[in-house]
Amino acid sequence: MNTLYAKIDSDWNEHFIGYSALAIILSTCVGSMAVMTTLMQGNGIAQMFQLFLVVAACSAHNASILTVQKPSLVLKLLILSLVTSIVVMGTAAIYFMV
Repeated sequence: MNTLYAKIDSDWNEHFIGYSALAIILSTCVGSMAVMTTLMQGNGIAQMFQLFLVVAACSAHNASILTVQKPSLVLKLLILSLVTSIVVMGTAAIYFMV
């Protein structure tokens, strides 16, 4: 079974050095946008929890690259980081619409 994830994973493993540099930039930029939209809502407990989730996910991804983990783990952490940041930005967008 040749899924999209399997194709991305094989390409990621083949060109890991180049993709890891781009992944750090992508994760950090999307994470910073999520932090900005979270802090625009205020600084309550809910916002601090969202802030913690985004920072932890992005830091885990960046640390996995810096500590030279397996490429498949780095890819999974990149996906986790991006999904976390996008979900937090989505909740901020819902907050601003109300």
